[in-house]
This record gives sequence, C-alpha cells and structure tokens, in this order.
Amino acid sequence: MTTTQEAHGKVATTVALRWDEVFFTNCPMVSANNIDQELGWCREEFKKIGVEYAYFRSRSENNWYPHYVHNLDNLIRFGGLYPPIHVNADIRRTRLLGATQVWEGGAMLVRARDDFFRMEDLRGKKIGLTKSLNTIKNDWWRIQEHAGIELMLRKNDMTVDDVEIVEFPYPDDWYDKPEMLQVSMNNPSELWLRRDHKHDLAFRPLENALEQGVVDAIYTQSKVFQHLQEDTGKFKAIEDLSRYPDWTLQMANCPAVITCTDVMADEHPELVVAYMKAMIKVGRWANDNKHAAAVILNRQTFYRDVEDTYQGIKDVDLVPNLSPRNLASIEIGKDFMLSHGYIQNDFDVHEWAAPQFLEQAAEELIQEEWQRITTAKLPEATEMEIQTHRLG
Repeated sequence: MTTTQEAHGKVATTVALRWDEVFFTNCPMVSANNIDQELGWCREEFKKIGVEYAYFRSRSENNWYPHYVHNLDNLIRFGGLYPPIHVNADIRRTRLLGATQVWEGGAMLVRARDDFFRMEDLRGKKIGLTKSLNTIKNDWWRIQEHAGIELMLRKNDMTVDDVEIVEFPYPDDWYDKPEMLQVSMNNPSELWLRRDHKHDLAFRPLENALEQGVVDAIYTQSKVFQHLQEDTGKFKAIEDLSRYPDWTLQMANCPAVITCTDVMADEHPELVVAYMKAMIKVGRWANDNKHAAAVILNRQTFYRDVEDTYQGIKDVDLVPNLSPRNLASIEIGKDFMLSHGYIQNDFDVHEWAAPQFLEQAAEELIQEEWQRITTAKLPEATEMEIQTHRLG
C-alpha cells in the first residue's frame, strides 16, 4: 500500500507507515550521514532496538519527493537547509535535530577570457538566475543563487539595480524519469552510479548559458562545483564569499540540517535518539580521520577529488550540533526565504530546534562507554556486564 501527495500533476508516493522501520535520506553534501552510509553505524544502533534502517529509495513505493516534502513519517533527513525550512513553514511540522556548517558561501563565475576581474565590472551586465518548474519541491538552487548574488553585490557596494537579472526556467524533472524510479537503491551513492554527477550539467543548469554568452555571470557554490567548472578552462571566479571571515555570508543552502517529523519525535523518540547517537559517533570518527572521511564524501559530493574534498572539510566539525551560531545561520536562511517570498509563513527557529534528542544521545553514549571501560577491568562478569552484552 502506498500513500500519495499530488501537486501540479506530480505525485509524491510513500510506502505504508510501519514503526519497526526507519528510512533516511541525505543530500550530496558534507554530513556525518553521508559518511555513515559506508560505515553502517546507524544501522547498528537501530538493530540494537529491533528496527530496520534503510535508504528511503530502497523501497520502490517511495519516489524522490519525500526528500523534499517530508511526507513519510518515519523518515529522517540530513541535507540542505532550504527544503526543510519550507516544509516546517508551509507544509507540516518537523523537528530540527542538528546542523553541520561548511564554508561554501558562493562565487561569481564569468568566462575566463572576458575582461571582468571584479564585481564592479558587471555593472549593466547580465547575471543568470534559475527558476525550477517543478513546483512540488522547494526551489533550493534558485534560493541560494538569489541570496548569493545579493550578498556579492552588497559586498561590492552594488545592488540588483546595477545589473540585469535574467531568469532561466528549467524542467528540473530528473526525479520523474523512469530510469531514476525503476531501480531501487540501497545506498545513496548508487544514484551516482547512474549519473556522472561531477560532470552532469543537470546540476549546473546555467553553465551553457554562460559559455554561450547569453549571460555574463552566474552564481556557483564555492569550492564544490566551482573547481569543476574552473578546471574546464572556460570559467573563472571574480568573487568568492567563502574567502571572507564573515560567517553570516555562508548561505549556500547551509548549514546542512537534520530533521524528522513531529510524529516521530513525539511518538517514537527512541528512534530519533538512536539516529543521533550514530551521528555523534560517526562525526567524532570523521573529525579524527579527515582524509578517510574525504575518500567517502568524494563519492557523492561535488568537490573535484579526494584532496579537494579534504581541503573543504579539514576545518569542519562533523559532529552535528545546535550551537547558537548554527541556529543564527539557520535563522538568516529562514528570514531570507520569508522576505523574498520563498515561504509564506514565519516560525521561531529556536522553537523548531529540539536539542533534547542530541543531549540524550550524548548522555547514553557516555553511559555506554563508562560501562565498557568499567566492566573490562572487572575480574568476572557482573550483572552490569551481562546486561550490557544483552543490549549490544
């Protein structure tokens, strides 16, 4: 049995709800979940409590849209900021469980041989801005383009009135193609076995327009995408928000956030805690093994290669958190979406945040480690050790 949600002729389908299984979904970006999909530690945590844990596309009944509209109650999402803001504002209530910030702000790309060397040179010139025609999902790429363009102009004493913004509607429909739906996937990285994602222009819809001279400049994410595009020899960046010390400029669909439905949080908190325990453990491992983490992340992100991935994550804390700065970053993204009409309803980010799950997960990990250390030094098995082995 499946459930459906319809919008403008497109349908979001999901498997029938069961609470002895939990699904996950993630974006191709820097996160502990994208590392865990190769380590499998989250699956182990759920196995301890008798729950199956799987990628949401491992079931053919789930199409791609639950990733964007969160219409699957037993789904946990770790990914870009703008879709979950849209969901919580306008679709359904969710809980914010953690966040990971990266320094990828955005860059302004121009043709390599054009006589443009600074933003000032773009006065009166054309800057592209995409518009997804897929209305069932959040137009996250346009939002980050829009925010990045405005920020780069402001950093250079300019506004959108000093340039010509050219809109480019595009289908954004690869989610609905038969080849993307007919085969189930047990791991998110299997998606990229079907697409050469580091060179697939579906993820860089304005690159051809820039190369052909239809526009004079386009937004691109700093480091990710940017280096792949510059490596062609056709393009160069004349501004890069990631080079500034101002953390409020890093708005490229960031920070990546963890969300679950209010139903899961309220009715099955143990599932949320199990997930967060794994994210803490994986994040700690990744922080201690950045090169190894880069090898895993390179399979699914848009950095050039493993070394480029390492350079992008070497200063990133991969243990998700709800620090005051991360919450402020999320609020900046939410306020931009509200002020520019990308969401219709406002909400309080601090009320959205649910730190109790992260706190409980951290506390349980401390208790488990204490039991492990203590029982390892006892001369014979104790009731504590016996119970520990039963739970494990």
